[in-house]
Amino acid sequence: MSDDDSSNRARDESVNQAASGAPAAGWAVGDRFSANEIFQRILASADEEIATGTVELLFSGLAAGFAITLTFVGHAAITEYFPQNEAFAAVLYPIGFIYIILGRYQLYTENTLPPVALVLARLASLPLLFRVWSLVLLGNLIGACLGAFVLAHSHVLTTEAARAGVRFASHGIELGWWTVFWKAIFAGWIVGGVVWLDHASRDTIARFFLIYLAFYTISAVELYHVVTAACDAFYYVFVAGAGLFSVFYEFWLPVLFGNTIGGVFLVTLVNYAQIEDRRIPEIRELSVHEVFFSLRGGNTDDVQYDEEIETGTK
Repeated sequence: MSDDDSSNRARDESVNQAASGAPAAGWAVGDRFSANEIFQRILASADEEIATGTVELLFSGLAAGFAITLTFVGHAAITEYFPQNEAFAAVLYPIGFIYIILGRYQLYTENTLPPVALVLARLASLPLLFRVWSLVLLGNLIGACLGAFVLAHSHVLTTEAARAGVRFASHGIELGWWTVFWKAIFAGWIVGGVVWLDHASRDTIARFFLIYLAFYTISAVELYHVVTAACDAFYYVFVAGAGLFSVFYEFWLPVLFGNTIGGVFLVTLVNYAQIEDRRIPEIRELSVHEVFFSLRGGNTDDVQYDEEIETGTK
């Protein structure tokens, strides 16, 4: 290969890389990514998320939880007109998720895939993963609670729509713990798949239709998402006077476990198994001890680690 060819190829590779080093275009086909390239983009995205500060994570999660109120309002309003037809009632269900995902707010189920990918690649630790999960989930719950409280003490919903909103949680309780759990597993699988396909997409229009179709499916086939279930549960407690602990144990907890298992095991591990290149060269791998007992991970930590080596503190 001539020097000109080598320089042209190097220039093409630099053009096709984002600032993080992740692929900005596919190698074989420009507008399509291989599984390895998708995984590299997920790692780069997760690396940015996992280094986010505590306050920023919490408030981004709170904004996402409050935005899910839009999904509750849309779902309840349309259910008022089509109480026996979930396919029609689900038409506005995706609205909150479109707002959240395209707006880059932190949603718990959206955070099951990218940070876990970092841990599997030994680029971030388990305690750091649990920090992200707990902060985002806490923010989502606070936001959903605030949104449900406002809806319960205002006249945003009509009387019929309010009754429909109460039935969301009560119906889940009637189904039983294990039925809700298995439904939530499939919902977690769908949401984890949205994250994977979102990183395989290159434009907002494709992402919009992907998000809409995926979350419409969750509602249309009566599956459960942990943050919308939290809004349903809080609204049920505020309006119907049900016990908070019993509602969350009988309805919300199986959704949480199911979504987590569906997102992590049925998507992350399966997708991870097919990847050949499982890391970003610029980020050092953690030791086994660091994976389990440290708060290390990501580019920010790598810079800190280099500084510790230079100063002799490591």
